[in-house]
Amino acid sequence: MTQWSESHLSESPALRRLIALGWTHVPGSTIDQERDSLAHAILPQRLLNAVKRLNPWISPANTVQVMRRVTQVQAASLLEANAQVHQDLTTYFSLEQDLGQGRRHQTVQIIDWDDPSNNDFVVVDQFWVHGTEKIRADLVLFVNGLPLVVIEAKNPALVSHPLEEATDQLERYQRVAPQLFWTNQLCVAIWGQGARLAPIQAPARHWAEWKDPYPWAIEDLGADALPQDTLLAGALTPAHLLDLSRNFIVFEPDGHTIIKKVARYQQWRAVTKAMDRIVHAPNNAERGGVVWHTQGSGKSLTMVYMALKLRRTPGLQNPTILVVTDRRDLDRQIAGTFQRCGFPNPVRVESIQQLRDQLLNGGQGQTLMTTIQKFQVPKTSPTAKHPVLSEDSNLFVMVDEAHRTQYHGLAHNMRVALPHAFFLGFTGTPIDKKDRSTPQTFGSYIDTYTIKQSVEDGATVPIFYESRLPEVQVEGHSLDTLFDRVFRDYREEEREAIKKRYANLNSIIRSPQRIEQVCLDLIQHYETHIQPNGFKAQIVAIDRETAVLYHETLRRLNGPQSAVIISVTNDDNDRMKQYKLTADQEARLIDRFKQPLDVDPLAMLIVCDKLITGFDAPVEQVLYLDDGLREHTLLQAIARVNRPAPGKTYGLVVDYYGIGGLLDEALGIFDTQDVQDILHPLTDDLPALEQAHRTVMRIFDGIDPNDLDALVRYLEPEDRRIHFDNAFLQFAKHLDRVMPDPVAAPYLDDMRWLGKIRMGAKNRYREETLDLSGVGAKVRQLIDDHIRSSGVTSLLAPISILDPAFHQKIMEGLPDPEARAHEMEHALRHEIRVRQKENPVAWTSLRQRLDELIQQYRQLRITLAELLQQMATMRTEAQEIVQGSQVDGLSPTVSAFRSLLVEALDASGERTDTMTALAESIVEGLQGLRVIDWQVKEDVQREMQRFIRRQLRVAGVTESSVLAQLTGKLMELVRVRLT
Repeated sequence: MTQWSESHLSESPALRRLIALGWTHVPGSTIDQERDSLAHAILPQRLLNAVKRLNPWISPANTVQVMRRVTQVQAASLLEANAQVHQDLTTYFSLEQDLGQGRRHQTVQIIDWDDPSNNDFVVVDQFWVHGTEKIRADLVLFVNGLPLVVIEAKNPALVSHPLEEATDQLERYQRVAPQLFWTNQLCVAIWGQGARLAPIQAPARHWAEWKDPYPWAIEDLGADALPQDTLLAGALTPAHLLDLSRNFIVFEPDGHTIIKKVARYQQWRAVTKAMDRIVHAPNNAERGGVVWHTQGSGKSLTMVYMALKLRRTPGLQNPTILVVTDRRDLDRQIAGTFQRCGFPNPVRVESIQQLRDQLLNGGQGQTLMTTIQKFQVPKTSPTAKHPVLSEDSNLFVMVDEAHRTQYHGLAHNMRVALPHAFFLGFTGTPIDKKDRSTPQTFGSYIDTYTIKQSVEDGATVPIFYESRLPEVQVEGHSLDTLFDRVFRDYREEEREAIKKRYANLNSIIRSPQRIEQVCLDLIQHYETHIQPNGFKAQIVAIDRETAVLYHETLRRLNGPQSAVIISVTNDDNDRMKQYKLTADQEARLIDRFKQPLDVDPLAMLIVCDKLITGFDAPVEQVLYLDDGLREHTLLQAIARVNRPAPGKTYGLVVDYYGIGGLLDEALGIFDTQDVQDILHPLTDDLPALEQAHRTVMRIFDGIDPNDLDALVRYLEPEDRRIHFDNAFLQFAKHLDRVMPDPVAAPYLDDMRWLGKIRMGAKNRYREETLDLSGVGAKVRQLIDDHIRSSGVTSLLAPISILDPAFHQKIMEGLPDPEARAHEMEHALRHEIRVRQKENPVAWTSLRQRLDELIQQYRQLRITLAELLQQMATMRTEAQEIVQGSQVDGLSPTVSAFRSLLVEALDASGERTDTMTALAESIVEGLQGLRVIDWQVKEDVQREMQRFIRRQLRVAGVTESSVLAQLTGKLMELVRVRLT
């Protein structure tokens, strides 16, 4: 079995790869000798050596301060502690010390970021940390004694969802042993055939692959390389890890919380390539270039990382950075991104004069945000030229959306104003084949990240295209037909007169009769296809008046709640002025739209020119397009729906204008590989649906389709459940895309049947991953309705091991002894899993005994009858744990506290009465300290901890490590038992 172990398939290969990359291996058993206590996660002597080596001036007293600052972090939460340490490590801190010229602030360096070889790199396997629970991390990477990376390895052969299990375990580690993560920069999950990384407390969507080991090629890793090696080489080579930790991590506010973000591989690669070109180009004319990363893949953050790297590269000597956009809303967005990420002192330039003053007189080291329009030449004379604003060669200009045609003249003015600057262009859409000015202005591509790559990586979702109401499309031959229908109540001569004067494309589009018909179809489509899954929509109208007409028509037809965001001036009529918004009002509307549908019912935003670019709302799944957008604008508009969100597997563009004929024209201006897979006709998903259906149905070939018990029993081996789970989810995903279209009809009965099997397996094996939470709401409703109507709910419903009816339903209701034993085993395991935190000692002991019992049965050391008898005894013990000690008359809460105290303080079991009295005293005191919402009040929790420590000291617990560890465990129990 060794060849199928976690160590053999994942952990050991990773350790060998890390050693080859430059890490020194020290076994966990050896490294423990370097720590005073297993409660400490830092290697103190290695940290002390680094502090002295990197700061040879430092006094013994200040050395103690530095050590205490890193090892005893004072913060209200783990994320706050982590942010505090990250700032100390990357931007340094200072201490007062007299070096012979009086007491002055001296900068302290703990890691040498500029010379990686001047650091101590150690990889430790099987690293124990004692927090509120004892944990053992598979691999930990230390730099100068600080644990910067924690790696969790899983067995791809035996674990059904290795990524989920690894991330769940890392999340638990952060909760029960937070000291291991105070200095953490990356958490990594590996399972041989894959790997993901994320910062601490990252949402699931932020766990990302690292698919390019740049600057190496995958072939350079060797013929025996595993898929996980790409991440290890790309992100965890010592120099790469230092670069990522220092320059590619930001703490960004998100609503009322802070999210730690780390660069994805394409962001790190683009910045690294750009810096290579900057450093090695023979002159400024060859130092420029264009970064094309498709929309939704984090282009704004790439610019932040680029600016951080420019600012911190010693050879660039603190350059001036100028960030340029061509729209005020994009200027606000980029400036906001820099400010939210904590970038130091960005200045948003408000006027042409301010721009000139800053560049002429501001000096080096500025970070300026401006719009391209501020490089206009005053129209004082026909021959006026733009003045030179800076001759500095240490000036870097980053231009967002660098492909735009309006850059042509203004870009020239920028070149005149900044003749020796370095120009970097960033774009979310590719450069078209006829565009000569963009490459001439900025240079060749530095890095590309295409739409196809983004979808494959999960950075964006695929976009499907659907043409609706072809009889009202306005392109081509349908125009006359539409006109005749809209004006059918007019006499022939009147229609001819109207057609001559008014029947152009736009007048037909704006027709109230047409808008009403489109709205009726749009409402029906949204309510059946989009709303059930909880997503929202955007409508793009041809002009402002039509946008207002859409809103008013939807409201009259009692459609989903909508809002209009358009530009309104004081010269507009009274009807239009109703829709004039202040900047704050517009921002509030956008914030409402970005909320989940069940939080805010604002379901649709109607626009004509705003929010088509630079607008990021993951909750938006569909774009209803009623405007003839072209080329870059079309690509930018449809990308509004490509942002990932939980449960969102695709975006959709619904065409009411008839852009079908324009799509080829729009995409034809780009290289084919640049726009590959940008749009998929919805019908293109039908072959994938058919294949997914065949795959999942084959699993049950040869089994009676009417025997639900046999079908569920067939899924008993875990590998079969894994295969079924993956196949079912693929089928559900593709079916959800087409429902409720009639093309889905042939598959609905099979989905109902499969859903019944899935729910049966979930309940039989207590397999929570087999629930329907990962399935689209339309498919989920289909299955739920069928299960209720088919009368099998009671058959599928699991019954608790503690339920009084368990014996009658299972032990007497199932004639097969094997089935009874199987049901009892999984019922016990489920109860242990969900209740373990309520009484960790008792439930852990029960789980260990159950594992041993099942092992004995599999090894034929006990009979089936003995197995059933002993599990029945365990069921009785489980009931006693829940109900409390019947012998001593203790409550379940006091019993749980006593079990913990006995385990920690009374191994011999001779002081039962003392431990009982101590448990009762602690519980009584803690109940008196409880107030409303105490779980989120740090001061109350600190008082509880102080009370526990006092009680333990009175009981004779004096050793600091035991006191700290036991207090932590008891507080975990408090959070479960006294809520």
